[in-house]
Amino acid sequence: MGVSENTTGLILAVASNAFIGSSFILKKKGLKRAGASGTRAGVGGYTYLLEPLWWVGMVTMILGEVANFVAYVYAPAVLVTPLGALSIIISAILAHFMLNERLPRMGVLGCVSCIVGSVVIVLHAPQEQPLNSVEEVWNLATQPAFLIYVAATISTVLALVLHFEPRFGQTNMLVYLGICSLMGSITVVSIKAIGIAIKLTLDGINQIAYPQTWLFLTVALDTYNAAVVSPVYYVMFTTLTIVASAIMFKDWKGQDASSIASEICGFITVLTGTIILHSTRDQEPPPSRGTVTWYVRGDSFKNLDGEHLLNIHESEER
Repeated sequence: MGVSENTTGLILAVASNAFIGSSFILKKKGLKRAGASGTRAGVGGYTYLLEPLWWVGMVTMILGEVANFVAYVYAPAVLVTPLGALSIIISAILAHFMLNERLPRMGVLGCVSCIVGSVVIVLHAPQEQPLNSVEEVWNLATQPAFLIYVAATISTVLALVLHFEPRFGQTNMLVYLGICSLMGSITVVSIKAIGIAIKLTLDGINQIAYPQTWLFLTVALDTYNAAVVSPVYYVMFTTLTIVASAIMFKDWKGQDASSIASEICGFITVLTGTIILHSTRDQEPPPSRGTVTWYVRGDSFKNLDGEHLLNIHESEER
């Protein structure tokens, strides 16, 4: 009995996030080693480029991204995209054991929430609709519902770029995250179309001659590359990607209301766990810089003789 395409996509997605989650820790250890023997990257140093562990982390991340790309070929976005939270869990666990970074109790709760939500999504994920040519993908991409989504997305992105970015880009992160997430949702379905074309070509059904293949490739490459790791970006990107894929590929076609509701609940559980994980990281105290400033505050404690006591604070700047 052969392995289903959903199972193949699931395995690839899990492997992808294992590679990506591990790469964060490997690169961080490489940066720490480089900083110990030279100028830190945070202040303009480039010694990390000579650190083998940092390059191992980069190669690991590339392998993870390749696996993630192939996962979209076999499984629907509603299954693959939310599993991105697993990379956060893996990096948090590895940071605890390899970098001696404490994982708070709420962080453990966030990990459990992500795992539970991912399991629910996997159990109720729809089967990928079989496609036999890029022309079929093109027909899906030119259906009225998806064209309306694309038009609304491009219009919103143009408004954000031309009107809101010059005025609020430096003060409101939703401007840039909105641009990244909206363009990312279109990019994912374009990448999925490319993956389908490559898969069919390798199976002996040449898709390279179709002009639609090159159009999808252009859209996939001409995208806003975001390196923002935050729960807001994760929520926006994941939600919009699932919506775009559901409109274009009809991922939920043929599913009953119970399965769809279960997937939505699992998705919300994953998002909740992701937000908890990031919030616990934000609560971690900043690393000490070794500089101590002594000063007297007006609201400092007084002893019985009415004299001001000195408060000790670590300076944020050298």
